[in-house]
Amino acid sequence: MAVDAKEVLAVTETIALVDDDSNLLTSVAISLEAEGFKVETYSDPTEALESLLRRPVDLAVLDIKMPGLDGIQLLERLRQRTDLPVILLTSKVAEMDEVLGLSRGADDYITKPFSQRLLLERIRAVLRRRAPAGAGAGSGDTGEVLRRGDMILDPGRHMCTWKGASVSLTVTEFLLVLALARRPGHVKSRDQLIDAAYGEHIYVDDRTVDSHVKRLRKKFRDVDPDFSEIETLYGVGYRFRAP
Repeated sequence: MAVDAKEVLAVTETIALVDDDSNLLTSVAISLEAEGFKVETYSDPTEALESLLRRPVDLAVLDIKMPGLDGIQLLERLRQRTDLPVILLTSKVAEMDEVLGLSRGADDYITKPFSQRLLLERIRAVLRRRAPAGAGAGSGDTGEVLRRGDMILDPGRHMCTWKGASVSLTVTEFLLVLALARRPGHVKSRDQLIDAAYGEHIYVDDRTVDSHVKRLRKKFRDVDPDFSEIETLYGVGYRFRAP
């Protein structure tokens, strides 16, 4: 795969690939390394879990269909301890896997078979979304701390608190609540939220946003059972309740 010098500048991120298909691991690793990434590969998901918790990477790509500990289970165990960005690999016939993966905290998914260029684009998109403000983050992200009632969002440190308690959010979840909280009372359509969380050049469907919002609400309600700031306007979209 040809290397675009403009895209590889200062790339030092480490990507973990977890799949029981050794041929896929080898080919994807070669492609990512050619683009300047460091790559760690795992064919054993249990080994991957132990390693990722002990020595975190910048992003993990997990296959869902693996013997023993499958990709969804691996994702769930990672989410208990870390907000590591995760992209899932699913089969075209397993739509429920996609929904389940997103509801468990995945940031994105790609269906097999996939082009390695598409995977590279999705990896870069998630990493850009995770970047500190001013270092390639999404447009309009000033990095300023945002306070909305009992909620504080700090984009520069990727931190969120509600009533003083920390709320651990994934990349996508953080960008969604940030997009909603910037203009309380204003409705954001699903398309607008997709653009805010994924960028204008990445396609995901509406259920992806719905799954992320559902998980967002659960995380806030784990801290405060009365949390109701994220409102649904059926057929329109979502909004952050105005003070």
